[in-house]
Amino acid sequence: MKYFVYGSKEVDYLKKRDARLGAAIDEIGPIKRPITPDPFTSLVGSIVNQQISNKAAATVRGRLLNLVGEITPQNIASKSLEEIQGCGMSQRKAGYIKGIAAAALSGQVDFARLRDMQDQEVIKVLTSLRGVGVWTAEMLLINSLCRPDIVSYRDLAIRRGMMRLYDLEELPRKTFDYYRQRYSPYGSVASLYLWALSV
Repeated sequence: MKYFVYGSKEVDYLKKRDARLGAAIDEIGPIKRPITPDPFTSLVGSIVNQQISNKAAATVRGRLLNLVGEITPQNIASKSLEEIQGCGMSQRKAGYIKGIAAAALSGQVDFARLRDMQDQEVIKVLTSLRGVGVWTAEMLLINSLCRPDIVSYRDLAIRRGMMRLYDLEELPRKTFDYYRQRYSPYGSVASLYLWALSV
């Protein structure tokens, strides 16, 4: 298992920038967030996870692995829509996963090249795929590419964590952006703690 790597440099910076976040970091301690280094596998996992519980997602992922073995574009493409849907997902989700595999095989999306792209470029490329929105692309930037400065406004748990941290009744985009900029360039580490605070 691989994890999102961060250390004292990022933590010390965030503590200096934000006393409340610093106190939360001290209270919570180090966070080990598992990552999926292969972007294609990570994206398929994100599609599976959409709008279902973690427990249900784990069951579906297990069935998908049993069906295809390793999650690769070739292995996904070799199975029918019905077979993939039979793992416990909607026909729409199965179609998204088949479409992502087709895009990888055709060269429409070069998943290996994503590592060399800027964050916004990765988001633009991935959101050209059916079923992939900005939030899903942002999660891949953290959970696969380990980009250092991602704080997603579209992530309800991150917003909830931020509201709890600062005792906010509501969180307008302007306020969110104020804190996001305060955390930069280590927003992703802040996100790990905001997720922990949201539970």
